[in-house]
Amino acid sequence: MAINYFKGDGTMDTVVAVKIIADKNKMNQLAKIAGSTVIKNGNCGFDGSLHFFKNNQVIQDISFRLNDAACMQFSFKLDGKLYFTELTSDAKNLIQSFKK
Repeated sequence: MAINYFKGDGTMDTVVAVKIIADKNKMNQLAKIAGSTVIKNGNCGFDGSLHFFKNNQVIQDISFRLNDAACMQFSFKLDGKLYFTELTSDAKNLIQSFKK
């Protein structure tokens, strides 16, 4: 899994860090959190993205917003449909811990 961290202001024009996560337990933990609670929020910007790989191909892209308390969410497409899910404080802490 690769995590792209953007500026943190909701725009995706500047990647400031990229972290590669190879630990399957951490990847599964993050994937489970990202797909947990569907919410009705809309697009409110991005602070980064998760890219899950299998056999050197991206199998799922997930964007996240964690620097806006009013709109903390994951967003991703699945079977052509756009979903928004809750980004909890635990998820925020996990994503931020990878950046260190």
